[in-house]
Amino acid sequence: MRIAFALNIDGEFEKTHFGDADKYCIYNYANGELNLLFEEVNQFKSMDEESVHGKKEKADQIIKFLEDKTVTVLVSRQFGENVRYIASLFIPVKVKEEVPEKVKAILIKHMRWLQDEIENHSERYNMFVMDRGILKQAVKKPRV
Repeated sequence: MRIAFALNIDGEFEKTHFGDADKYCIYNYANGELNLLFEEVNQFKSMDEESVHGKKEKADQIIKFLEDKTVTVLVSRQFGENVRYIASLFIPVKVKEEVPEKVKAILIKHMRWLQDEIENHSERYNMFVMDRGILKQAVKKPRV
């Protein structure tokens, strides 16, 4: 399972939307460990979002990027309105912690929840909120 962390330039989680991160670190989960595969600068951060069309365009570009990297789980301190679109393709995980090493430990501890979500995925994934514990929340469908 591949997991994308949305980080700032200093390599920490910042209270900003997933699409506004400075960079993405892509990890692979296997055998009880999360290992960094690669790091990519967020080339979509400065895309124009002034209109509804701009927000959707940015979301579409980020979705394509993540699909090309075969990512399954997105980890950020915040998600914006576009979480409604991404939840049909990725599991959104909202974290309170800023330090990636601490988030990795929390994710590994609760990985069975994410694996269960993948196995039982129907139309949309639920969002998970992780701190010391874990909370599973439904994500609303996009407005048509």
